[in-house]
Amino acid sequence: MKSVSNPDIEIKSLETLGLRDLRNLWTARFGPPPKLRSEELLRLMLAWRLQAEALGGLTPETRRGLSRRRTIAPEGRALGDGAILRRDWQGRQIEVVVRGDGFLWEGKTYSSLSAIARAATGTRWNGPRFFGLRETEQ
Repeated sequence: MKSVSNPDIEIKSLETLGLRDLRNLWTARFGPPPKLRSEELLRLMLAWRLQAEALGGLTPETRRGLSRRRTIAPEGRALGDGAILRRDWQGRQIEVVVRGDGFLWEGKTYSSLSAIARAATGTRWNGPRFFGLRETEQ
């Protein structure tokens, strides 16, 4: 990777780039870009990578600490078997039971809350957000 003499200037220039240009820059500097549709998220990731490239990135101690961290439990694991999630949607109550093998809704087991939210509403949703398990973005 090439050395950056002033990462601030390069990072500031990211603000003017659209998604396609951000992906092209990522490809040129780091290889295949992440599969994102969010300009803002890709911009933040690129800014971090450019800073890390210029300033050295994470210390070995930080890397070790992160690698020792436990993985995040898949959605539903922290809720425990038998937990019931309820959501009113357009006058209809959606009730989901958390199970070890997924989520039970209307007699069918789904692998994710997002799949249930989509089946219930006909639109794509972030399942945990739909059922109130995550805060909405401000």
